Amino acid sequence: MAVPAPHRSSDPLTVGIVALAVAAVSSSAPLVAFAAAPALAIAFWRNLLSAAALGPFSLARRRAEFRALTVGAGRREGWLCVLSGVALAAHFATWMPSTKLTSVAASTALVATQPVWQGLIARVQGRRLPAAVWAGIGVAVGGAVLASGADFAVSGRAFAGDLLAVAGGAFAAVYTALGERARTTVSTTTYTTVCYGVCALVLLVVCLAGGVPLAGYDAATWLAILGLVGGAQLLGHSMFNHLLRRIPATTVSVLALLEAPGAALLAWAWLGQLPPAAALPGLALLLVGVAVVVLGAARAARLPAPTPLPADAAPLDDRRPS
Repeated sequence: MAVPAPHRSSDPLTVGIVALAVAAVSSSAPLVAFAAAPALAIAFWRNLLSAAALGPFSLARRRAEFRALTVGAGRREGWLCVLSGVALAAHFATWMPSTKLTSVAASTALVATQPVWQGLIARVQGRRLPAAVWAGIGVAVGGAVLASGADFAVSGRAFAGDLLAVAGGAFAAVYTALGERARTTVSTTTYTTVCYGVCALVLLVVCLAGGVPLAGYDAATWLAILGLVGGAQLLGHSMFNHLLRRIPATTVSVLALLEAPGAALLAWAWLGQLPPAAALPGLALLLVGVAVVVLGAARAARLPAPTPLPADAAPLDDRRPS
């Protein structure tokens, strides 16, 4: 099993990459709102075009790495890349339809539970998160819910949409967790090429099965899709994937919530959509929660690792008075 690279969360390069990734993904919601195309079709095109843009460079520079993912021990990392793409497609295929079944506010709030799922996945993997990180996750998710002004309707249709949004958050966590494992040995370029290509293939099947139109859009919509490819996908998702070798997946998931205030600012500046005053306390809480998680994770990373017990010694928890 590959040993994860040490996480570095406070050096200037990491901070700069975080800022670039957050700014890039913040353009996603305004561009999707602007584009006159079905959301699933947009998700398909942004992944397909991103994989097409990365493919020639990846194959030219990383041909040996691609071959290594198909033979011997490297197949494990290859499958992690593939499964990550499937999980990303499942995220798009569950969360985007949820916005049509329940309110956009409720869908946005429930998909923001991703950091909670990320923390639970980390716990299953045997990693114990500090109490400060869990507290920060709670504050950040609560802030996201408050900022969205979530209005949960009581109906079978709305309930189905709520479940899909929760599933979207869970699949996003699985996508990030698988990416963290794959990125211990696989380069960002190779990983994202495989992941986006698999995601596009799965979404193509979903769109064809659901009768989602994949063409016939106006020029402005295609420009918006190209903007999503260059910004939210290649600079946003790809930079977050790059960060998985520097920052734990749980912290990356919480940082991704900063897309909410970033998108609100862009929607205000570009589309004239001023966020309601009631959303401002939620956005402030979200920022506080993110800060708590980042500081808590950084503090935990600075703590010395526990001294391993001798081979013949029982763990302290297993020693019982006779």
